[in-house]
Amino acid sequence: MENQQKKKQRNKWLALINIPIQMGIIVFLFAKLGQWLDDKYINKHNLYVKILTMIGVAIAFYNIARQLKEINKSEEEK
Repeated sequence: MENQQKKKQRNKWLALINIPIQMGIIVFLFAKLGQWLDDKYINKHNLYVKILTMIGVAIAFYNIARQLKEINKSEEEK
């Protein structure tokens, strides 16, 4: 029983460690997509990179909220 509890604790920490990595990847990919679109469809204000980076940040925050809610839900079931 103690071994199972340690495993659940380790899985929780693994999920928490992955959150900033996932956030960085999402924002980076959306920014690169915006940069590519700005290079392909030239505009003087770089709107694609700005808009897509903000969308990437919003998606990353949504992903964090969803994952934390899931982690807290599993904590309450104990």
